[in-house]
Amino acid sequence: MSHLLRTSRLLAWLFLTGLSAAVIVTSGFYLYLRPGLPPVAQLLEIKLQTPLRVYTEDKRLIAEFGEKRRAPITIEQIPTIQLQAFMAAEDSRFYEHFGVDIKGLARAAIELVSTGEIQSGGSTITMQVAKNYFLSRDRTFIRKFNEILLALQIERELDKNRILELYLNKIYLGNRAYGIAAAAQVYYDKPVSQLSLAQMAMLAGLPKAPSAFNPLANPERAMIRRNWILGRMKELGYITPDAYELALSAPLTASYNSTETEVDADYVAEMARSELVRRYGDEAYTDGYTVTLTVDSAKQQAATEALRDGLEAYDRRHGFRGPIGQIDPETLAGSDLSDIVQNYPRVESLIPAVITSVDDKTQKVRVHARMLGAAIMPFETMMWARRYKTEDLTGPEPEKPSDVVAAGDVVYVRAQTPKAVATTSEKENANSSENTETAQPAIPAIVSLAQIPRVEGALISLDAQTGAIQALTGGYSFGQSKYNRAIQAQRQPGSTFKPFLYLSALESGMTPATIYNDAPIVFDDDELESAWRPQNSSGQFYGPTRLREALYRSRNLVSIRLLRDLGIQKTIDYLEQLEIPVENMPDNLSLSLGSGLLTPMELARGMAIIANGGYDVEPYLIETIKDVRGEIVYQAPETVLCDQNCNEIAEKAQTNAETRETSGEAEPAENADNTPQVRVMRRLADERSVFILHSMMRDVIRLGTGRRARALGRDDIAGKTGTTNEQKDTWFAGFNHELATITWVGLDQPAPLGRGEFGASTALPVWLDYMKVALDGEPPSFMPRPNGIVNIRINPKTGQRARPGEDGVFEVFREEDAPPPLLSEEESDRNGSSGEDDLSRRIF
Repeated sequence: MSHLLRTSRLLAWLFLTGLSAAVIVTSGFYLYLRPGLPPVAQLLEIKLQTPLRVYTEDKRLIAEFGEKRRAPITIEQIPTIQLQAFMAAEDSRFYEHFGVDIKGLARAAIELVSTGEIQSGGSTITMQVAKNYFLSRDRTFIRKFNEILLALQIERELDKNRILELYLNKIYLGNRAYGIAAAAQVYYDKPVSQLSLAQMAMLAGLPKAPSAFNPLANPERAMIRRNWILGRMKELGYITPDAYELALSAPLTASYNSTETEVDADYVAEMARSELVRRYGDEAYTDGYTVTLTVDSAKQQAATEALRDGLEAYDRRHGFRGPIGQIDPETLAGSDLSDIVQNYPRVESLIPAVITSVDDKTQKVRVHARMLGAAIMPFETMMWARRYKTEDLTGPEPEKPSDVVAAGDVVYVRAQTPKAVATTSEKENANSSENTETAQPAIPAIVSLAQIPRVEGALISLDAQTGAIQALTGGYSFGQSKYNRAIQAQRQPGSTFKPFLYLSALESGMTPATIYNDAPIVFDDDELESAWRPQNSSGQFYGPTRLREALYRSRNLVSIRLLRDLGIQKTIDYLEQLEIPVENMPDNLSLSLGSGLLTPMELARGMAIIANGGYDVEPYLIETIKDVRGEIVYQAPETVLCDQNCNEIAEKAQTNAETRETSGEAEPAENADNTPQVRVMRRLADERSVFILHSMMRDVIRLGTGRRARALGRDDIAGKTGTTNEQKDTWFAGFNHELATITWVGLDQPAPLGRGEFGASTALPVWLDYMKVALDGEPPSFMPRPNGIVNIRINPKTGQRARPGEDGVFEVFREEDAPPPLLSEEESDRNGSSGEDDLSRRIF
């Protein structure tokens, strides 16, 4: 008995000694590690890495930037059964323990002693939160001890629901999806609230091993994991046996779903991204900013499609440049054609394809197209394909398919039915076990021959009253070229420059009835290197011409004489008054023909100034920026058009805004540029002169070079075509009082577009296709008639008042510039020489 007692005492002492040693060691570890542990309060301040999202003005997604796909969600937005699925998979006693599950830790300790490493982990959800937010993923004892200490702290300071919410927003679930909301979209293209029980269990199986149990990469293992979780849910009483059986029989429905953009607007998306990075640095990609732009989704989509259609139409007019590659017969017969076409990029809607056979008898060509497989290309879709020789010369019209293509040619095609093209993302579906090429359809698709245009272009549409960019596209394909021609390309504006020259003339006292001679002229100018003999585009001369007609018929010789009278420096000074850049403007008479350099955006801004009646315009793209909490951190300033006392208006508006902020009526927003709360747009041009110019430019549409725009069926449209020497740049600028839009078409390396190409044939069709959408349903918008304007009937040949019985037309004048009253014959004879010198200068 005494021996048993002694043994018991010895064991008790050993136990107490071991317990004391354990407490001392544990305390030592705690005292050693505790100072280095972060405070739990940081959990509430940590910003989840959420991508930058860019939206149109009407809330359509344009783009998403960032490595991690995440959409933070509150626990109230997650169905209870989804929470239970994660607890069944990861921590069934989550609501019972104090942050550490002793049973789990004991199991992990045994694994560590027996195998030398921790296999199952034994981590609770709270411990995983500690690890995911604060610690590395190293599987070491020290890291595990830190994890335990942090979990205990977290449980003391946060409630269970908050901990679970943090966990579900942070966990990585494969395929760039971080958090439950992002994973639901990636795998099922649904919000969390719409997932089925089987889908919820599938997602709950991913945290343990996002790659091994991924339903896209390892569907069989994912199904085993899913079914095990369903079984655990049944054991724990989360689901009924019937629900378990139903979910168990559900097929695997996961597929990769990339973030689908709703508007094709890559160029404006890049402009927004660049601006956000300038403001916030690399945090722009991770801090969850949401940017709302000024662009309208319908207008933006119309702009993108109109430019592409216009560039393709020009390209087809100039012929087929041949295949982009060639495959020898041996390779064609024995290789996997899907692998071959994979080497050629898809460009927008154009798909690379290999010609597999050409049958002139049936007039059909068989191809193997990327993403489509076997397809048929009827001859009627190839009849445009005359052989390209030069920009002015093509071969004869093809009579049979073999005149265009041969077996082994690699060409671009377009699916006749866009739905035939697979929607699976080729770039992002890297983890999918399936090839990006879709299965060959039972019935071959129908495709048409296409080619990537060499010509490029740009379109910019501005709200003339505010400067807000309504639509912008800077080229055929952003994927093919990141160069944004809308804001980066400096090109000669050609005749689209003339409205600024004519506006300067109107402000200088000239009128639409002023007569200038459209006749040959030769200048000897040292700066022009040789004698300059300018001509009209038609090569003809038309004699004495009123300025109104000279503008709408775009008479070059009249513009040159007009600039000579106004003075080159005076005109450049006027351009500076309009805030049009003059750094690249020549100081010679070629300025009158638009030989300076402007970007399309600079020209669009100038046209918006004319469109709105003469007020300054500052184009802007970003309307608001919101942080991850949805709070506005930037708001575009309100635009106010101002005629006088502009400084006082600006100061008053700023004072009012500051008063509202300090009184709590409005929340102050961060602003990287200290942008004022109100943008005051000052008057830059005389409103009466601008009103008269509107009238003259409407005649460009009604009677002149822009007649094609009459297809809109509107009488509030004014505009101007533009074509530079050798047709290197072609333009159309058109507007009503509310909307100003310009289009440019040309080659990136300036070169002739062809003798028959002008602004009216290349740029105007693009503008027209866009404006059909932009103005659809909009009421006419004219500039209001200002005071001091008179209408007078004139003799169109002399520009003077028409005498009774003479043929005449009504013209519009500023009161002080109106033709003088008619004189009697005697007074006329007496004053016959009056003004002859002035008229002679204009005529000769």
